[in-house]
Amino acid sequence: MGERVQKVLAAAGHGSRREIEDWIRAGRLSIDGRVAVLGDTVSGQERFLLDSRRLHVRAVQAPHRHIIYNKPPNEITSRADAEGRRDVFESLPLLSGARWVAVGRLDMTTTGLLIFTTDGALANALMHPSSELVRQYSVRVHGNPSRADIAKLRAGIKLEDGLASFDTVEPQGGEGANRWFNVTIREGRNREVRRLWEAVGHQVSRLLRIGYGPINLPRKLKRGKYQALTPAQVRLLYRVAGIHLPLNDARANQRPRRSRIKSKCNIKRFKKQ
Repeated sequence: MGERVQKVLAAAGHGSRREIEDWIRAGRLSIDGRVAVLGDTVSGQERFLLDSRRLHVRAVQAPHRHIIYNKPPNEITSRADAEGRRDVFESLPLLSGARWVAVGRLDMTTTGLLIFTTDGALANALMHPSSELVRQYSVRVHGNPSRADIAKLRAGIKLEDGLASFDTVEPQGGEGANRWFNVTIREGRNREVRRLWEAVGHQVSRLLRIGYGPINLPRKLKRGKYQALTPAQVRLLYRVAGIHLPLNDARANQRPRRSRIKSKCNIKRFKKQ
C-alpha cells in the first residue's frame, strides 16, 4: 500500500502531478529498476530514475497530528453556529498550515471521547460505514427497562431513517428513577443512541462516549482537556481504517534505536559489580 507515484514525486518538488504523469506515459520514469506505469503506488523509499537520472524524495510535509478530547456539555462539534455557541475547536491546540478534522460528532449535551486528526483521509475512513467501528457509550436512562425492552434494542427497532440496534446492552446498576447501561453500536447516525432508547419508552438523561474503535477515553483525562495519541495508537488507527500510514508519519513514529556502545558499557559495569 502507498500513495500514487505522481503525488509522492510532486510533494518532493520534482514537478507537477500532470508533468510526472506525462513522464510515465512516455516511459521515462522507472521505479526500482522497472518502467513506471500509471496507477503505481509507492512508499517514497523506492529508487526513482528519470531518464537514468536519480530523483531523491525527501519529507517535505510535517507529520500529521492526532489527539483525543474529552468533550464537556454545552459545546458543539461544528465550526459554524448561527447562535454563537462555543465549539470544541476553541479548546484544541492551534495549528499552522493544517486543520483539525473531527472523527464523528457528538451532539451538544453528549460528553466524552472525540478523536481529532489533521489527516482528512484517515478521518473519512474511520467514519465510513464500511469500517463498522464500534462506538461505546455509557448511558443513563430514566426508568427501569425490562428484559423485553433490552431484547428489542438488541434485535433492532425501525426508526424514521431505517432499522437500528445495539450490538450489546450491559446493565451497570443505578438506583432511584435512573439506570446506567453500557451500549455499543457500529453506526454514527444523528442522535441514534437517544432515539433507540426513546423508541422503547425511556428518556436518556446522560450520555457519555467512552470508546471509538480501538481508542478508549482515559479515566484521567478531564473534561475540556486533550492529549496526543501515542505512536502505537496512531498506527492502530490507520490499520483499522484500512489505509496506509503516510511516509512522514511512519518516520515520525519510528522507535529510536538503542546504542550498542552504551549497552556494552552497561554490561561491563554490571560484571564489575
